[in-house]
Amino acid sequence: MDELRRLEALKAYEILDTAPEAAFDRLTAVAAGLFQTPVSLVSLIDETRQWFKSCRGLAVTETPRDMAFCDHAIRADDVLVVPDATRDPRFRSNPLVVGEPHIRFYAGAPLRTPGGEVLGTLCVIDFKPRRPSPENIRLLALLAQAVVDALELAWLWRGTTGRPNGASRRRRRPPPPNSVFAT
Repeated sequence: MDELRRLEALKAYEILDTAPEAAFDRLTAVAAGLFQTPVSLVSLIDETRQWFKSCRGLAVTETPRDMAFCDHAIRADDVLVVPDATRDPRFRSNPLVVGEPHIRFYAGAPLRTPGGEVLGTLCVIDFKPRRPSPENIRLLALLAQAVVDALELAWLWRGTTGRPNGASRRRRRPPPPNSVFAT
């Protein structure tokens, strides 16, 4: 993974520190419902933190990157599944496991752009161990791609006049690398 290229792609989407958006909140709601978990996040990883574009079930908007399960997930080729964080050497001493909120289960699907950069994850979290079905893992990966589609559309929307039919007035800057909107 080329971290500089990944961070450039993340910045190009101009999504960090933006207001909540219903499209992302709907996707975290579906993920939480699918897995029956109390927590679901759209997590974006910058240099120092994971920031939550959508956060269902936690009262925070970000955590330090060095504590982020999602930092491990962005390096994985597929969905990262941690059935019981207390038994996983990567996470058993993590402050989010040994302290509040006492994470036990984590599944995070990479948010992979059309150019291959992974910006973050769509993840689900529970406070008890679990073993998801292969079908649920497959569906989480599909939902993660829907999050990327929403990122692409959000980027395009911010470049219009703000009217639903205003898409003719586009940004002067180029789209994110290898975006579906790149020409």
